[in-house]
Amino acid sequence: MSRLVVVSNRIAIPEKSKSSAGGLAVGILDALKATSGLWFGWNGEISEISEEEEDDLELVEKDGITYAAVPLNQNDYDLYYCQFSNAVLWPAFHFRIDLVDFQREAWDGYCRVNELLAKRLQPMIKPDDILWIHDYHLLPFAAALRKIGINNRIGFFLHIPFPAPDIFDAVPTHEELLNMMCEFDLLGFQTDGDRLAFLDNIKRLTEVQSSDEQHHQAFGKSFMTEVYPIGISPDSIKEMAEGKLPPKMAAIKRELGDMQNIISCERLDYTKGLPERFLAFEALLENYPQHRGKVRYSQIAPTSRGDVQAYQDIRHQLEMEVGRINGKYGTLDRTPLSYLNQHFDRRLLMKIFRLTDVGLVTPLRDGMNLVAKEYVAAQDPEDPGVLVLSRFAGAANELTAALIVNPYDRDEVAAALDQALTMPREERVSRYNEMMAVLRSHDIVHWRESFLQDLQAITPRSTAL
Repeated sequence: MSRLVVVSNRIAIPEKSKSSAGGLAVGILDALKATSGLWFGWNGEISEISEEEEDDLELVEKDGITYAAVPLNQNDYDLYYCQFSNAVLWPAFHFRIDLVDFQREAWDGYCRVNELLAKRLQPMIKPDDILWIHDYHLLPFAAALRKIGINNRIGFFLHIPFPAPDIFDAVPTHEELLNMMCEFDLLGFQTDGDRLAFLDNIKRLTEVQSSDEQHHQAFGKSFMTEVYPIGISPDSIKEMAEGKLPPKMAAIKRELGDMQNIISCERLDYTKGLPERFLAFEALLENYPQHRGKVRYSQIAPTSRGDVQAYQDIRHQLEMEVGRINGKYGTLDRTPLSYLNQHFDRRLLMKIFRLTDVGLVTPLRDGMNLVAKEYVAAQDPEDPGVLVLSRFAGAANELTAALIVNPYDRDEVAAALDQALTMPREERVSRYNEMMAVLRSHDIVHWRESFLQDLQAITPRSTAL
């Protein structure tokens, strides 16, 4: 197999990062080891250097993998990462066009950083390498590589949703972005809805010729689209969830006694539907009074992008709602809603998932949402909890045995919570087994191998001038 080169916005240099690998890392590290591969990207550092420097490349080799990372200067970080990636693409791709803050200078900076990263990667690319580019920060990356003569096979995987044409049209540079994305040989999406949205956007602008559902031509370029739902490693999650509880957690379990527990966990973000979720929990207590004093909802939501006003606003809103709901339904010895704005170790989190009766995962729009899959995999097979899942998460296409809800309908979510809290064990086990079969057949290895096999099968572009 050809050497694999992975490019992502951020990479964790092994010597610097002691935390356990996240989902993307778990998915690609084995493939990188098998091919003595290269992982390239931004190291997360802000440099005072204003111009491109050749000696700022950080190279580390470990376990047969080469990690290559570069810093960004403050201006490029602000324009490429904060402004265009996270103030234009992130809200637009999550259907929040009202939060898009487009500035032409930020677009120029976004393209400039993609070109800068492409130039820094160019000397490290070998003729037979295959390149796998990840996520919305790097939509122009293939175009930047083609511009400097790189004709290797280049694949792209989008970890977030793709917006419908009426949404994406509002981004002033949508045509340029779509044209650039067609320079990838293979574009992978979480769901078929995302894949079709991408093609529908192009069809608004130009003719798309398709020989079948996967192979297309547009803007004078040939490319392939396919769906690759990202998975998890169920056995690894199960191992983390099992075993003895830490002393503090065991004490909390004893204190709660027979009280049922609802758990939610995601980073603090306006796409996750947290205010709507709090109101749905309030509706549960209002519409189904038999649960009052007998159920506790814990929301874990560590801060992300805390310097962005929209994230400050949602944190303030949540804090207000927690106080109001607890003031209305709490007692001297019972607090129904617990909001934790902090990070939890992943191993501890899997144990928490295993002990809870309901996993509440109701984003307003999401790519896949691996937390939903992790919650299922962490359960006790003999006495599993119930997953309540938003229809707008990519995972809803696979985990059809979950209780699927519309997160905008608080009464529907409340009814699903009541159903989950009162569901007989036999039904819970049946739903769990159905979802685990999906998680095992479409795990992280299947995701990785499916994508790389399709990319490897593509004929490289001609190297002729």
